[in-house]
Amino acid sequence: MTETHPYPAGSRSAGPRSAGGVRLSGLRKTYGSTVAVDGVDLTINGGEIVALLGPNGAGKSTTIDMLLGLTRPDEGSVSVFGHEPRQACARGLVGAMLQNGGLLGGVTVREMMKIIGSLYPRARAADDVLAAAGIADIAGSRTDRLSGGQRQRLRFALALLPDPDLIVLDEPTAAMDVEARRAFWTSMRAWAADGRTVLFATHYMAEADDFADRIVLLRRGRVVADGPTTEVKGLVEGRTIRATLRGVDDEAADGLRQLPGVRALTRRGEAIELNCADSDTALRALLADYPSVRDIEITGAALEDAFLALTGHDDDPADDPVDDAAAGVREPAATVTGQPVDAVSATLSVPHTRRHGDDRQEYRR
Repeated sequence: MTETHPYPAGSRSAGPRSAGGVRLSGLRKTYGSTVAVDGVDLTINGGEIVALLGPNGAGKSTTIDMLLGLTRPDEGSVSVFGHEPRQACARGLVGAMLQNGGLLGGVTVREMMKIIGSLYPRARAADDVLAAAGIADIAGSRTDRLSGGQRQRLRFALALLPDPDLIVLDEPTAAMDVEARRAFWTSMRAWAADGRTVLFATHYMAEADDFADRIVLLRRGRVVADGPTTEVKGLVEGRTIRATLRGVDDEAADGLRQLPGVRALTRRGEAIELNCADSDTALRALLADYPSVRDIEITGAALEDAFLALTGHDDDPADDPVDDAAAGVREPAATVTGQPVDAVSATLSVPHTRRHGDDRQEYRR
């Protein structure tokens, strides 16, 4: 993998970004008797970096599909910088990196970039974008011989081609190893540095915590939390004390559980973890009753704690039959006669398969 470079100068990014932001109003989408999205209202201002979180079946990908114009809402409306979604994509205002986006076969990475770039009214030079995405070293490789991580980075490069004002990422680092994941977010930060808008869905809580300015949490098709990362984490009460304590037998463990302010104890060998309703009181009691305790750490609720507390046990396909593919086949995008189509639709002229229950369906977008 090549070194990541900042996004090349001289692009449309040098001027002002598009006005109006992204507005989702009263979005609702059902498939038969199953509700995938149930009255989502969301406004994303220009320059925001927003993480869309939720368990499987929460409606994340369905919401993203409606934002991109790949699926029509049953109710509600979507505005992207003052345009209809498909119009915004055709103008090159939106780039998308979808979880299962198709790649053209039988061509090299550079050839595919040039083919897709030709569909936009203006596009960045293919080699510049490949360098920005950190994959200039695979420009001559065939797309059907790439690793899973390389395919993801190529999807990212395709999303950057029109120099969009909004980029939408659906599980962007799936199939990437730790090094590739770090390099990807370095590229993403460089691209977003001048006030572009980013919306990404991920199951990696650390990515959302580290990169997002704002968290939007979905549960069963509805927004259950929306705010800065610190605010969402603050919805979960309590702190955790972690420490090392030798000789913690069953009797000592019972004593730790009885400390004032402690709600629960977890122990792994000499490592103890106290979940506290009142960490100050618990810490004073711990130091008084167990003076040999060491390596003490006190932490607030993690984003994962807030996620679990606010979504319960929804991350179970048996609980909610709507998967993030929206329980079926994406509706075909309308043909735009005489107008360039967006890279999302263009790259998805390749057949795909998507599993729902025991049925396997092929579709073209």
